[in-house]
Amino acid sequence: MQEVNVGIIGLGNVGLGTLAILTENAEQIALKLGFPLRVKALCSRSIATRKLPDAVADVFRTPDWRQVVAHPEVDIVAELVGGTGVAREIIDAAIQHHKSVVTANKELMALCGAEIWDRAITAGINLAMEASVAGGIPIHSVLREGISGDRVTTLYGILNGTSNYILTEIEKHGASFDQVLAEAQRLGYAESDPSADVDGYDARSKLAILAALAFGEKITPSDIYTEGIRRILPVDFEYAHQLGHTIRLICSARQTPAGLILSVRPALIPQSTILAGVQGAYNAVWVRGKYGEDTFYYGRGAGPAPTGVAVVSDLMRVAREIRAGSPERVSPFAHERLGEYKPIPVTLQHSAYYLRFRVEDRPGIIAALSRVLADKQISLEAVLQLPSDNYRDRPFVITVEPASEQSIRDALVEMSANDFLIEPPLAMPMEKSL
Repeated sequence: MQEVNVGIIGLGNVGLGTLAILTENAEQIALKLGFPLRVKALCSRSIATRKLPDAVADVFRTPDWRQVVAHPEVDIVAELVGGTGVAREIIDAAIQHHKSVVTANKELMALCGAEIWDRAITAGINLAMEASVAGGIPIHSVLREGISGDRVTTLYGILNGTSNYILTEIEKHGASFDQVLAEAQRLGYAESDPSADVDGYDARSKLAILAALAFGEKITPSDIYTEGIRRILPVDFEYAHQLGHTIRLICSARQTPAGLILSVRPALIPQSTILAGVQGAYNAVWVRGKYGEDTFYYGRGAGPAPTGVAVVSDLMRVAREIRAGSPERVSPFAHERLGEYKPIPVTLQHSAYYLRFRVEDRPGIIAALSRVLADKQISLEAVLQLPSDNYRDRPFVITVEPASEQSIRDALVEMSANDFLIEPPLAMPMEKSL
């Protein structure tokens, strides 16, 4: 049967990983498809100096992505440059040329993926984006088809490998955030500017995509409450362990009677839960359905090979669709049309909370903070204080019974006015329903 041809735009880590799999695994891919999947064109700004596999020695190469999109023999365009500028131009141009698209671009798909899909359908081509979230886990396929008969009620995820690596290293070795971040940068887990990872924005884009698939809502990433991990200290893990918990950057989407509540934030989760065992740069997604109940998905979330596998699998799926000529396509967002999401503020959330304070020690501190909690109708559960010789910077923790996020925020504002605090209190929800 006639081959299907691919043009790859972007030869960074993901692009090179994809190219390696397409060339090294070409025979197996052809056996599975029943026809060859060929690399027909390659594009990179530094293509002239790139060392590429011998198997693509005769493949068309160019620094101009437009030449790949316009190439008459390219059937599928793999957009692997990332970002929301040039990447959007590439995808728009591919659709105009009636070329199907495979992308790993989480940021762009979170911002306007639904609109791009509408245009792709009108043009009669396919769009696939499995690699945009948790590259080593086929979570899109799970939500789009694998458990599509269920009604998802709750989704929790650890979706950023860099943050998870940093948190688990702080937990294991008691090192500071800055020390572990520097090591993560040295190992290549973190960028020189780590903001997207450690401040939660990368995870936010991924949650927006998964929430769209799971709940059929068009999510705007900026509507998701987002908080990063910069303030987590080794002592927070010591206190968390005393409480039978650990700390992870949790992406949460929960359907409540009032609507969908979304957040990306560090949270305490019980050490007995399966998510607590997710270590290092791994990702995991836990899904609860109304009928099928709990399912769990785990794997590497990034890296050239795991993400490359997701890209190549998408290329294979799209190639089959091209050869079959099927007019019926499964939306990459799992729903024929996404509803308009009306943000439900995270302040409506009810949860137990962990409140960590750093104070210059003096008599009456616990009493002063307890009065604020009582005034806000928040019930204190426990007070924990590890031994410390430094009375000028003494950390301790108060845990409280389930309360609204709004009442906790109001209490923290009032507490912050106390001159014995050396920094604002740190609040993290304590997830009990995992």
